[in-house]
Amino acid sequence: MIEFLKQIGLTFVPLFVAMDVIGVLPIMISLTEHLSRPQFDRMVRYAIFSALGLGLLFLALGKGIFALMGIEVRDFLIGGGVILFLISAKDLVTGKILEADLAAEAPLVGAVPIGIPLIVGPAVLTTLLLLIDQYSIVVVLISFIANLAIAWAVVAQMQRIMSFLGRGGVRVISKVAALLLAAIAVKMIRQGIVGG
Repeated sequence: MIEFLKQIGLTFVPLFVAMDVIGVLPIMISLTEHLSRPQFDRMVRYAIFSALGLGLLFLALGKGIFALMGIEVRDFLIGGGVILFLISAKDLVTGKILEADLAAEAPLVGAVPIGIPLIVGPAVLTTLLLLIDQYSIVVVLISFIANLAIAWAVVAQMQRIMSFLGRGGVRVISKVAALLLAAIAVKMIRQGIVGG
Protein backbone atom coordinates (compact mmCIF):
# COMPACT_ATOMS: atom_id res chain seq x y z
CA MET A 1 0.00 0.00 0.00
CA ILE A 2 2.83 2.41 0.85
CA GLU A 3 4.48 1.66 -2.50
CA PHE A 4 1.17 2.29 -4.29
CA LEU A 5 0.75 5.69 -2.58
CA LYS A 6 4.35 6.55 -3.40
CA GLN A 7 3.69 5.79 -7.07
CA ILE A 8 0.54 7.94 -6.98
CA GLY A 9 2.66 10.82 -5.69
CA LEU A 10 5.37 10.23 -8.28
CA THR A 11 2.81 10.33 -11.11
CA PHE A 12 0.58 13.06 -9.65
CA VAL A 13 3.28 15.73 -9.39
CA PRO A 14 4.52 15.67 -13.02
CA LEU A 15 0.93 15.72 -14.28
CA PHE A 16 0.10 18.62 -11.94
CA VAL A 17 3.08 20.59 -13.26
CA ALA A 18 2.26 19.72 -16.88
CA MET A 19 -1.42 20.66 -16.49
CA ASP A 20 -0.57 23.98 -14.80
CA VAL A 21 -4.22 25.00 -14.47
CA ILE A 22 -3.29 27.97 -12.25
CA GLY A 23 -0.81 29.20 -14.85
CA VAL A 24 -3.34 29.16 -17.69
CA LEU A 25 -6.18 30.55 -15.56
CA PRO A 26 -5.70 34.12 -16.88
CA ILE A 27 -6.03 32.82 -20.44
CA MET A 28 -9.22 30.94 -19.52
CA ILE A 29 -10.60 34.07 -17.82
CA SER A 30 -10.05 36.11 -20.98
CA LEU A 31 -11.89 33.46 -23.02
CA THR A 32 -14.92 33.26 -20.73
CA GLU A 33 -15.47 36.81 -19.47
CA HIS A 34 -18.55 37.34 -21.71
CA LEU A 35 -20.36 34.10 -20.83
CA SER A 36 -23.55 34.11 -18.77
CA ARG A 37 -23.74 31.80 -15.74
CA PRO A 38 -25.58 28.99 -17.59
CA GLN A 39 -23.16 29.27 -20.53
CA PHE A 40 -20.22 29.27 -18.11
CA ASP A 41 -21.47 26.14 -16.33
CA ARG A 42 -21.86 24.36 -19.68
CA MET A 43 -18.41 25.50 -20.71
CA VAL A 44 -16.86 24.05 -17.52
CA ARG A 45 -18.52 20.66 -18.15
CA TYR A 46 -17.40 20.56 -21.79
CA ALA A 47 -13.86 21.63 -20.87
CA ILE A 48 -13.38 18.93 -18.24
CA PHE A 49 -15.06 16.14 -20.19
CA SER A 50 -13.14 17.02 -23.38
CA ALA A 51 -9.88 16.98 -21.42
CA LEU A 52 -10.83 13.67 -19.76
CA GLY A 53 -11.80 12.09 -23.08
CA LEU A 54 -8.57 13.07 -24.79
CA GLY A 55 -6.46 11.94 -21.83
CA LEU A 56 -8.17 8.54 -21.70
CA LEU A 57 -7.83 8.16 -25.47
CA PHE A 58 -4.11 8.85 -25.24
CA LEU A 59 -3.66 6.45 -22.33
CA ALA A 60 -5.36 3.73 -24.34
CA LEU A 61 -4.17 4.40 -27.88
CA GLY A 62 -1.55 7.17 -27.83
CA LYS A 63 1.57 5.15 -28.54
CA GLY A 64 -0.20 3.08 -31.15
CA ILE A 65 -1.58 6.16 -32.95
CA PHE A 66 1.83 7.83 -32.94
CA ALA A 67 3.54 4.67 -34.25
CA LEU A 68 0.86 4.11 -36.92
CA MET A 69 1.09 7.67 -38.19
CA GLY A 70 4.86 7.99 -37.77
CA ILE A 71 4.44 10.91 -35.34
CA GLU A 72 7.00 11.58 -32.65
CA VAL A 73 6.36 13.40 -29.39
CA ARG A 74 8.52 16.23 -30.73
CA ASP A 75 6.20 16.66 -33.72
CA PHE A 76 3.28 16.88 -31.32
CA LEU A 77 5.00 19.58 -29.27
CA ILE A 78 5.75 21.66 -32.37
CA GLY A 79 2.18 21.35 -33.70
CA GLY A 80 0.65 22.27 -30.34
CA GLY A 81 3.08 25.17 -29.97
CA VAL A 82 2.18 26.60 -33.38
CA ILE A 83 -1.55 26.48 -32.57
CA LEU A 84 -1.08 28.17 -29.19
CA PHE A 85 1.15 30.83 -30.77
CA LEU A 86 -1.49 31.64 -33.39
CA ILE A 87 -4.15 31.97 -30.67
CA SER A 88 -1.98 34.36 -28.64
CA ALA A 89 -0.90 36.38 -31.70
CA LYS A 90 -4.53 36.87 -32.73
CA ASP A 91 -5.39 38.15 -29.25
CA LEU A 92 -2.43 40.56 -29.20
CA VAL A 93 -3.09 41.89 -32.72
CA THR A 94 -6.91 42.01 -32.85
CA GLY A 95 -7.72 42.26 -29.13
CA LYS A 96 -9.84 39.09 -29.11
CA ILE A 97 -9.02 35.42 -29.12
CA LEU A 98 -12.34 34.31 -30.57
CA GLU A 99 -14.83 35.98 -32.87
CA ALA A 100 -17.91 37.34 -31.10
CA ASP A 101 -20.27 34.69 -32.49
CA LEU A 102 -17.90 31.91 -31.41
CA ALA A 103 -17.57 33.40 -27.93
CA ALA A 104 -21.27 32.73 -27.43
CA GLU A 105 -20.75 29.04 -28.12
CA ALA A 106 -19.86 27.92 -24.61
CA PRO A 107 -19.49 24.21 -25.49
CA LEU A 108 -17.12 25.06 -28.33
CA VAL A 109 -14.98 27.33 -26.12
CA GLY A 110 -15.06 24.72 -23.36
CA ALA A 111 -13.87 21.90 -25.60
CA VAL A 112 -11.35 23.94 -27.61
CA PRO A 113 -9.23 25.78 -26.52
CA ILE A 114 -9.97 25.43 -22.77
CA GLY A 115 -10.32 21.65 -22.41
CA ILE A 116 -7.88 21.00 -25.23
CA PRO A 117 -5.10 22.26 -25.28
CA LEU A 118 -5.14 24.52 -22.18
CA ILE A 119 -6.11 21.90 -19.57
CA VAL A 120 -4.93 18.80 -21.43
CA GLY A 121 -2.48 19.72 -24.13
CA PRO A 122 0.78 18.40 -25.54
CA ALA A 123 2.62 18.68 -22.21
CA VAL A 124 0.03 16.56 -20.36
CA LEU A 125 -0.30 14.04 -23.18
CA THR A 126 3.47 13.67 -23.45
CA THR A 127 3.69 13.22 -19.67
CA LEU A 128 0.97 10.55 -19.77
CA LEU A 129 2.83 8.64 -22.48
CA LEU A 130 6.07 8.80 -20.51
CA LEU A 131 4.44 7.77 -17.21
CA ILE A 132 2.72 4.66 -18.58
CA ASP A 133 6.16 3.39 -19.53
CA GLN A 134 7.22 3.55 -15.87
CA TYR A 135 4.05 2.88 -13.84
CA SER A 136 0.90 0.82 -14.08
CA ILE A 137 -2.04 2.20 -16.04
CA VAL A 138 -4.15 2.22 -12.85
CA VAL A 139 -1.69 4.47 -11.00
CA VAL A 140 -1.39 6.89 -13.94
CA LEU A 141 -5.16 6.94 -14.41
CA ILE A 142 -5.81 7.76 -10.72
CA SER A 143 -3.27 10.60 -10.83
CA PHE A 144 -4.72 11.96 -14.07
CA ILE A 145 -8.30 11.95 -12.73
CA ALA A 146 -7.16 13.56 -9.45
CA ASN A 147 -5.50 16.36 -11.42
CA LEU A 148 -8.62 16.84 -13.52
CA ALA A 149 -10.69 17.11 -10.33
CA ILE A 150 -8.40 19.92 -9.16
CA ALA A 151 -8.69 21.58 -12.58
CA TRP A 152 -12.49 21.33 -12.38
CA ALA A 153 -12.48 23.00 -8.94
CA VAL A 154 -10.25 25.84 -10.16
CA VAL A 155 -12.08 26.42 -13.46
CA ALA A 156 -15.46 26.40 -11.72
CA GLN A 157 -14.32 29.38 -9.59
CA MET A 158 -13.27 31.55 -12.54
CA GLN A 159 -16.35 33.80 -12.38
CA ARG A 160 -15.67 34.59 -8.73
CA ILE A 161 -12.10 35.46 -9.64
CA MET A 162 -13.36 37.69 -12.48
CA SER A 163 -15.76 39.47 -10.10
CA PHE A 164 -12.92 40.10 -7.67
CA LEU A 165 -10.59 41.47 -10.37
CA GLY A 166 -13.16 43.67 -12.11
CA ARG A 167 -13.31 44.42 -15.83
CA GLY A 168 -10.07 46.41 -15.91
CA GLY A 169 -8.17 43.73 -14.04
CA VAL A 170 -9.42 41.04 -16.40
CA ARG A 171 -8.30 43.13 -19.42
CA VAL A 172 -4.80 43.58 -17.99
CA ILE A 173 -4.52 39.88 -17.12
CA SER A 174 -5.81 39.00 -20.59
CA LYS A 175 -2.97 40.88 -22.32
CA VAL A 176 -0.32 39.50 -19.97
CA ALA A 177 -1.78 36.02 -20.49
CA ALA A 178 -1.55 36.41 -24.28
CA LEU A 179 2.16 37.25 -23.95
CA LEU A 180 2.68 34.29 -21.60
CA LEU A 181 0.82 32.00 -23.97
CA ALA A 182 3.08 33.13 -26.83
CA ALA A 183 6.12 32.37 -24.66
CA ILE A 184 4.75 28.93 -23.72
CA ALA A 185 4.10 28.24 -27.42
CA VAL A 186 7.65 29.21 -28.38
CA LYS A 187 8.99 27.01 -25.56
CA MET A 188 6.97 24.04 -26.85
CA ILE A 189 8.25 24.59 -30.40
CA ARG A 190 11.83 24.89 -29.12
CA GLN A 191 11.48 21.69 -27.06
CA GLY A 192 10.14 19.90 -30.11
CA ILE A 193 13.03 21.10 -32.28
CA VAL A 194 15.83 20.35 -29.81
CA GLY A 195 14.20 17.14 -28.59
CA GLY A 196 13.22 18.14 -25.05
